[in-house]
Amino acid sequence: MNKNIVLLFVLFVCQTAPAQHKSISMNTFETQLQTPLGSKLERSTKKTQKMLLVDVRTSEEFLQGHIPGAKNIDWFSKDFSAAFKGMKKRQKIYVYCRSGKRSAKAAARLDSLGFKRVVNLLGGYKAYQELK
Repeated sequence: MNKNIVLLFVLFVCQTAPAQHKSISMNTFETQLQTPLGSKLERSTKKTQKMLLVDVRTSEEFLQGHIPGAKNIDWFSKDFSAAFKGMKKRQKIYVYCRSGKRSAKAAARLDSLGFKRVVNLLGGYKAYQELK
């Protein structure tokens, strides 16, 4: 009887534990896309249709330059979490900021919201600029 209770508890904890996001470099991201990051991301390919690229910087930073195809959802906005309502929890979401700090926090928040395939792009926009 006690073994069954412990087993049920372990199963419950494993299923309710938040997903753990991954972190990858911009080089790895570019390789996964099989598209040079300096070129415009083509929305017609299967890979890019299934993913969401999110720039979590402020709108001012976004307007100064961003990765083509990125959607701007400001980490500091009170509506950050609400912006992801209605999105599929299994959709792959790549997040980046200027250097990687805000996007790491954003990735953790998306984990807590139940998103299963969140990837933080290490080095952020600065790393992207170095690749161009």
